[in-house]
Amino acid sequence: MTLTQLEREDITLPDGTLSGELSLAVVRLARRLRGRRPSRVVSLTQLSALHTLHHEGPMTPGALALAERVQPPSMTRVIASLSDLGMVKREPHPTDGRQAIVTLSQKGSEVIAAERDAREEWLSDRLEELSPEERAALASVVPIINKIITSDDDR
Repeated sequence: MTLTQLEREDITLPDGTLSGELSLAVVRLARRLRGRRPSRVVSLTQLSALHTLHHEGPMTPGALALAERVQPPSMTRVIASLSDLGMVKREPHPTDGRQAIVTLSQKGSEVIAAERDAREEWLSDRLEELSPEERAALASVVPIINKIITSDDDR
């Protein structure tokens, strides 16, 4: 039985069914969104680091590693590859000579914008196919999904 069938029949989901169905739906949606990528110049790991810099602003490599939930040596390699591609710039830290500040370059910003535009265009087209009620239902779920993904993973 699918979630749609369960919703129509107003049946409570058995334990574990919601987590499994939601997980599968999110994976499939993410795969479809990744398929809209206009360019494969950067990896998904690099793209994620670019997005973090875009949303959070300049930061140290350590802070970027923490935000991306990767080990600092891994982030050092990501930053080096992005720097080689001209997507980020490393600047001296204003108060700590041992540190650097990583900033998004114009080229990195352009990649972020192209990726975002391609995903949003595809998803907007899919959303237009839905009824107003279905779009409203999805809109009400976004804060809940954001709550799930920002919760503490150490529990």
